[in-house]
Amino acid sequence: MHPQASGGAEKVTAPYGSWESPITAAAVSAAGRTVEGLTVAGDGRLVLVEKRPEEGGASVLVTKAADPRGEAVDVTPRGFAVRTLAQEYGGGSGAFAVQGDTVVFSNYSDQRLYTQVIGDSSPLPLTPDYARSEVRYADGVFDPHFHRYVTIMEDHRNKSSSPVTTIAAVKITDRNVNEPTILVSGNDFYAFPRIDPSKKRMAWIEWSNPNMSWDKSQLWVGYFSEKGEMQNRICIAGGDPTLVESPTEPKWSSKGELFFITDRQSGFWNIYKWDEQSNVVIQLYALDAEFSKPMWVFGASSYAFLGKDDSSPKIICSYRQNGRSYVGVLDHGSGSFSMLDIPFSSVTNIISGNKCFFIEGASANLPVSIAKVTLDEERTVTTDFSIVWSSSEDVTKYQSYFSLPEFIEFPTVIPGKHAYAYFYAPHNHCFQGSSDEKPPLLVRTHGGPTEEARGILDLNVLYWTSRGWALVDVNYGGSSGYGREYRERLLGQWGIVDVNDCCSCATFLVETGRVDEQRLCITGESAGGFTTLACLAFRQTFKAGCSLYGIADLASLRAGSHKFEAYYTDNLVGNKQAYFERSPINFVDRFTCPLILFHGLKDTVVSPDQTTKIYKAITDKGLPVALVEYEGEPHGFRKAENIKFTLEQEMVFFARLVGKFKVADDITPIKIENFD
Repeated sequence: MHPQASGGAEKVTAPYGSWESPITAAAVSAAGRTVEGLTVAGDGRLVLVEKRPEEGGASVLVTKAADPRGEAVDVTPRGFAVRTLAQEYGGGSGAFAVQGDTVVFSNYSDQRLYTQVIGDSSPLPLTPDYARSEVRYADGVFDPHFHRYVTIMEDHRNKSSSPVTTIAAVKITDRNVNEPTILVSGNDFYAFPRIDPSKKRMAWIEWSNPNMSWDKSQLWVGYFSEKGEMQNRICIAGGDPTLVESPTEPKWSSKGELFFITDRQSGFWNIYKWDEQSNVVIQLYALDAEFSKPMWVFGASSYAFLGKDDSSPKIICSYRQNGRSYVGVLDHGSGSFSMLDIPFSSVTNIISGNKCFFIEGASANLPVSIAKVTLDEERTVTTDFSIVWSSSEDVTKYQSYFSLPEFIEFPTVIPGKHAYAYFYAPHNHCFQGSSDEKPPLLVRTHGGPTEEARGILDLNVLYWTSRGWALVDVNYGGSSGYGREYRERLLGQWGIVDVNDCCSCATFLVETGRVDEQRLCITGESAGGFTTLACLAFRQTFKAGCSLYGIADLASLRAGSHKFEAYYTDNLVGNKQAYFERSPINFVDRFTCPLILFHGLKDTVVSPDQTTKIYKAITDKGLPVALVEYEGEPHGFRKAENIKFTLEQEMVFFARLVGKFKVADDITPIKIENFD
């Protein structure tokens, strides 16, 4: 082991990729705790769901005193896990709700709803036990008027491939388990049932195939009868056929005013308010920025009301613009917006607390964390910002290895159009590369493909950069965070625009002298795995690739698609010919470089046989290829040992086949077909 360089100590010159680093794959997998939703209990304590790779990916409800020094206490007893499978991807905050000290949550193994008092370790079932988890619940809220729980219900009993989705009510007052009562039905999808605390009415979002909720949706308000049934309803937004919009995140203030976010006219999600008297919607603040994000999971919260009894409530909100999040207070009375000084450059959720608010976010120096924020009397200046939960509490010990992301804008193949990425240069305070060598590059392609890379502290990235790799996270055309027009670049063009942008980004980094053209590698998960495989099949830019549960055959993805995404692929691909021409599996003869593949055998989103097929075809072609399959893993690996193994094998595979260096870590490589 080289002595740690300290102060002005000389750096050791060594080949890029061969540097020693304390950021091991084990350290990466240990820092893999994530938040899957957060809210506040009646006593002001933070309540969140923690996904724990070290416990096999279990999702556990935890309470945390608002004091940063306060202990975190597990609420979920052994044998239970808080996770819903509704819409396949489920949803963080959508899996549970809290009122006072009572929790209602969806249990992973049987998908039933249970109620539990915080501090009591014996949850009681609220919904019937259906075989094979055939009824799923998500995005529920307590109904203050009728002592019940109102939730999205997804019923697979008649036809699993096309479940019936409704808004239903579940009794929480009696000890008997009852069939839920359906309140709203008839459309393909529902989300965000939100009940006005002051009057007997509810807002919700609904949409229908072939749209995704971010393509086109509607906001409705319905009025409850004395018996709690839905008697009349009115469409607030999304009903005008001349106006394309996707309203989302409705919320009632304590005074019964309805706020929501939509992207009418400008194509950017901004905050609006409904005026019930005149039945018009009013834009509160206009900005070419995204105040919300595509609803892949239930329960997002991008804004919150500050204070319960304020006669002129202010809204704390966050928006994304040019690859960065900003947080501010919107005074909807005056329409003014006060920016707050918050150290997060990426914000994912905001919830209101007791004389404070909680914010989930991260930055180039802070891993995904939850902070408690207190404001001054005027609510325009931050008086206290303290981290109360962190995905990786001891990450600061690696500070001298942090590579800070550089936000880059690069030209695409379409003249005048640009795309975006975060570039991380190799960095290690003990090592440097020689002046006559450029580093290898790993291009990361995010999933979705409507997701967004966010340029934050991620040990997964630092694992590469601290060993002497350059890494770039590409937000190709179709990514979220840049408005509807940018997102819709991918409509009918999936497998073309994303592929072109990833290749253009790598070429741009070569041309600007940052990386070695002979050592360009690409990796991606799910939809990103498809982009990776397509880059390898249809371009000659990369020298090796890694696909994690990636899509090789678009037609088979479409055939096996669940209801939520039943038409998504059609919108992104188009006709039958395009399905064939853009599927890497049909053009294995065009692959020219080594490939490593990983897949979980319990994946219901992308069938494992997609990966097996491409593996066999590449083996038969005689190219170096390796395959790792994990028993019991779903779409996205949840177990720490598998996360660790994947990272190590990917690194060693690239090192052996394109690296021209030896990895410093002691890793036993798996067998590579047509190579070993």
